[in-house]
This record gives sequence, C-alpha cells and structure tokens, in this order.
Amino acid sequence: MSFTLVIHGGAGNITPAIMNAEQEAQYQAGLEAALASGYDVLNRGGASLDAVVAAICTMEDNPIFNAGRGAVFTKKGLNEMDAALMDGRVLAAGAVAGVRNIRNPIKLAREVMLHSGHVFLSGSGAAEFALSQGIEMAPDKYFFNQSRYDQWLEIRDTNYTQLDHKGDNLKGETVPDTGHKFGTVGAVACDQYGNISAGTSTGGMTNKRFGRIGDSPVIGAGTYANNHTCAVSCTGHGELFLRACVAHDVSCLMEYRGLSLQEACDKVVKDKLVKMGGEGGLIAVDAKGNFAFSFNSAGMYRGMLNSAGDRSVAFYT
Repeated sequence: MSFTLVIHGGAGNITPAIMNAEQEAQYQAGLEAALASGYDVLNRGGASLDAVVAAICTMEDNPIFNAGRGAVFTKKGLNEMDAALMDGRVLAAGAVAGVRNIRNPIKLAREVMLHSGHVFLSGSGAAEFALSQGIEMAPDKYFFNQSRYDQWLEIRDTNYTQLDHKGDNLKGETVPDTGHKFGTVGAVACDQYGNISAGTSTGGMTNKRFGRIGDSPVIGAGTYANNHTCAVSCTGHGELFLRACVAHDVSCLMEYRGLSLQEACDKVVKDKLVKMGGEGGLIAVDAKGNFAFSFNSAGMYRGMLNSAGDRSVAFYT
C-alpha cells in the first residue's frame, strides 16, 4: 500500500518580505530533514505513529523551530513545552503540558500514551513520570537560544505575550509586529497498513504567565487522529483553536457531513476560524494517503512526501 507523511513548522505572517535567503535555506533544510526522518520509518514498513515521532523529534532538535530545543521563554525566563500524540488505529492518545528539561517532549507524550494509564500529564507530575520511563533530559543551557532570549528581554517587563513574534497584551489588543508567526511543529502520517497518526509539539508563547497552555497538547483541539476520518495537527492562536475544537471538528465534518479531507479542513480554517478571528493553519491526512494543507495566514512552513514520489516543501501562500 501507499504511505504519506505531512509536516508543519508553524504558520503566520510568513512572506518573502520577512525572510532572507539564509533563513529560507535554514527552514528548507529543517523541513527536509524532518521529512527524511519520518519517511525513512514509513519506507521500512514502520508504523505511522513512529514516523510522526521521528519527524517531530527532528524538528524539536532544531532550534529554528519553537519546540524542544528552540522553545521560547516564559515570564520567569524558563522553557516550558507541550506535546501530544494520537494513534488513529485505536484512538489512543498521550499528552504533556508545561514540562521542562525534556529533550523531546513528543517522546514523553508517547510514553504517556503507552505506559501511564492516562492521557494527559502536566508539570512536575509529568517530569516524575519521565524519570520513571528513562526519558532523556537536557540542562537549561541546551534550550538556550540567543534570539529567543532577546525576544523575551524585549517584553519581559510588560504584560505582553508573543506567539513567537506577534505580541498581544492581556486585554487582547494586538501589538504591531510584521514578523509574527505561530511557532509550533507537527506531523501526520498514513502508513502502508492504512493506519494514521498525528502529533504536535510547541514551546508556547514568549513571556507567557500563569502556566498557560494552548491547543497543541489538547486532544481534539490541536491534535487528533481517527482511522475512519483523518489525522490533524494544528498551528495557530491556541486560544481560538481551543474554543473551536479545530482538529476534531475537521473529523466531524468528514464523519457526519461527508466532506472530503480538503473540504473539511478549509471549512474549519477558512470559514469557521476566520469568523471567530482565529489565525493559523493545519495539516491533515486520511487512511487512503490523501493529504491536505489549509491555512488562513500569509504562510505556513510545511512539507509532504509520499510513496508515489510526490514531494513538496513550501513557506508562502
């Protein structure tokens, strides 16, 4: 059977005007490396779940992405990360939120799914579980990134938060910034057995307070997979994606209204979210290997590769 891998590295005001040649080359290489990692698993007959984890780990290890090593800084100057993983074959899921010093949060999400008896762990409890499972840890200096740190220094004494680059204050008023993007990474895959999976990982918002959690680790909001419909990973303004239950809504439109994968994705992203004022996008795949990109922002870092030889990496509209 055929197989397909689709990835994203965030969405937002990603245009040629804010990207120089060096940055384009970095993102091109980063996305290509993630595709290669996940595709290798699928090409060897591996499971979609393992391909998703492999692709996301590659992006978590790359500091250009706001996940894992590239996670942004909180109000307290810390790196707190969220991740989720779902197996569409059996509707199993695992997620973590607010974890620190975990080299690859997506691996911890997998351990939660497989070995905890739970779905969602957070904070110190998730860290305790990580230690019990032998999950690889990393010191604070591993996560230090000068550009991320400088972003935080600019707003640490304010009530502003930044979705990677875009600022919003506590009243929801937008801070002008032409370089904003929603920094999250994700992958969805269909393996040769027709099983699909989805995963998402993020470093959250710069200068976030109160233990804020977005949509990425929430099953049905930022991440969802069901063999009967689709696997979805989202990237965008988490509060709006949470309220819209974006990932599950795509599945529901396919299951209950009979929409195609692309139609369902576009209905949620380009209609429902737009009406709510939500910006961002998603990637999706179904059990036949069909795939979809959908975003209402200027661009989305994205890529796909399948067994038919189709391949693409793109940033802009």
